Amino acid sequence: MFTDKTLNQARQGMKKWVEEVKKATSDFPEERRFSTISDLDIEPIYTPENIKDLDFATNIGYPGLYPFTRGCQPTGYRGKVWTFRMFSGFGSAEDTNKRWHQLLKEGETG
Repeated sequence: MFTDKTLNQARQGMKKWVEEVKKATSDFPEERRFSTISDLDIEPIYTPENIKDLDFATNIGYPGLYPFTRGCQPTGYRGKVWTFRMFSGFGSAEDTNKRWHQLLKEGETG
C-alpha cells in the first residue's frame, strides 16, 4: 500500500517525534500504556508503518460500507449529523454479553 520511500520517511519521522515527546514530557512522563475499554492497546501515534500490510478494500474500505472503519454514513457526516449513542458495559466484552443474555432471559426488553 506504501512505497519503501514512504515507509522509510515514516520511520525517520517517528524517531524524531519520539525524541520530541521525551523532551516535552521529561518533567511529567506520560502513561506507559493506553488501551481501549476492551483492553486493546492504543499506540501514541499511527503511521503508514502500522498499516503497511493492510489491504485497503478489506481492512479500511469506504465510508458507509463494511468494515465501517470510516463510519456508517456513505457521505461521512457531511450529509447527516452524527448521533450520540448510549454505551453500557459490564467488565469485559464477554462479561457484558453474558449480562445482556441474563437480562433478556429475565424479561429485559431494551
